[in-house]
Amino acid sequence: MSNKVTLVFWISIAISALSVIWGTTAPDNLKLVTKTVRDYISVHFGWYYLLVVTLFVIFCIFVIISPFGKLKLGKPDESPDYSLPTWFAMLFSAGMGIGLVFWGVAEPLHHYVKNAPTAEAGTTGALKESLKFTYFHWGIHAWAIYAMVALSLAYFKFRRGAPGLVSATLYPILGEKVRGPIGKAIDIIAIFATVVGVATTLGFGATQINGGLSYLLDIPNTFWVQLVIIGVVTVLFMFSAYTGLSKGIKYLSNANMFLALILFAGMLIIGPTLVIMNVFTDTIGQYLRDVSSMSFRLAPFDDDKSSWIQGWTVFYWAWWIAWSPFVGIFIARVSRGRTIREFLIGVLVVPSLVSFLWFSVFGMSAIELDNAKEIANLATEKQLFGTLMEYPLGTILSIVALCLIGTFFITSADSATFVLGMQTTNGSLNPPKTVKFSWGLAQASMAAILLYTGGLQGLQNALISAAFPFSIIMLLMMYSLYKALNEDRLKLKQDKKARKNAQQSEGSSTSM
Repeated sequence: MSNKVTLVFWISIAISALSVIWGTTAPDNLKLVTKTVRDYISVHFGWYYLLVVTLFVIFCIFVIISPFGKLKLGKPDESPDYSLPTWFAMLFSAGMGIGLVFWGVAEPLHHYVKNAPTAEAGTTGALKESLKFTYFHWGIHAWAIYAMVALSLAYFKFRRGAPGLVSATLYPILGEKVRGPIGKAIDIIAIFATVVGVATTLGFGATQINGGLSYLLDIPNTFWVQLVIIGVVTVLFMFSAYTGLSKGIKYLSNANMFLALILFAGMLIIGPTLVIMNVFTDTIGQYLRDVSSMSFRLAPFDDDKSSWIQGWTVFYWAWWIAWSPFVGIFIARVSRGRTIREFLIGVLVVPSLVSFLWFSVFGMSAIELDNAKEIANLATEKQLFGTLMEYPLGTILSIVALCLIGTFFITSADSATFVLGMQTTNGSLNPPKTVKFSWGLAQASMAAILLYTGGLQGLQNALISAAFPFSIIMLLMMYSLYKALNEDRLKLKQDKKARKNAQQSEGSSTSM
């Protein structure tokens, strides 16, 4: 596969550069435009996000239980490139790392103390809802979005030998048009959604590192400190990118899992362990019971509840969609050799269960504190550290949390530079280092500008705006994948029947 820089690279990098220039020269205008677009999409297309994401879940379940699940992502005799533990570590690190640490305390605590989806804040009902809806936002639906993109890319890349491009997955329905302007436009939309999605997550990471340093060491919690943090981490992830996928990302992913396990186990042991496990078990049951109704809940006749859905559920669906080109391509890259059924079960179930446990441990550890309301009133990026410092070994766990955020930060950016490099060099699995470095700087610059123009709200505005066009491409990918799976299954049946007839003919001629 050629690693030549393509026209898609130059157009995409130009669009990213223009966005950075816009944010630098007219920050108020950028903030206003992204807010206007975000409000319009949230209000007028919230129903669309809910239906589309639920459709992705249904499609993934259908493929798991169908005969398609036996097909392999690669040649029939290929074995997986990575062991199961390393594969899970890479899935988890690329998929949700910084987000879990950022929202682990903040989301359940917010729903319980300030604004429960349907119950009265501060009640037992609000407590149960706080975890049930957090599971909903971070569970099967989120990973179905990733799985949809990843499966499509992996299937066409490793089974049909197509370039590792989003546009290439649409060949069954667009034909040769994927190699022309339409295909390039599709790839550019995917790339820009990736840049904004990753930049948003890097912005969350920078604010939480700053929040932790501010809470622990009284370092000012300002944009300029966050800019320094982004700069330092940019240098680190570029060094990691320089070492390549097998070394840099693999080692960092394993380091992430090690640090996450220390933080998780430490909080589980020193926190209210029995309460955590009891509530986890109870709320998992409620989540499984109510997941269907939550999937379609829009509350059209209640402005307060509708606003909650737009601010949380629609935001999360947009976040996962914007991240899906990046995470999907990365998951596809590390999943060669697995069957479709193994792939989908692994991607949907394992990270979801880990996320449920994570939110139960950190959410309940905060909710059970006597000063839970005071912690809920801290800045979002400080709530994790406010909770940790209420428990024994809080300082040590806070230091571990800062290190974990840093390694997640580096892994996400590192993975994204590889994915963006791959997408802008015609699917090359070894994009030039200059291309990866260019995308590293673009991501860091975009994160800085989004923070500068609107902080966390600005990040959310940009995210919802960027996700909408790619969701349409995802629908096309789903149909294209189904068409390809059906073609290959029928071809396999015909080949099997032909071999059987040949064997019978050979047996008949031998017996004569």
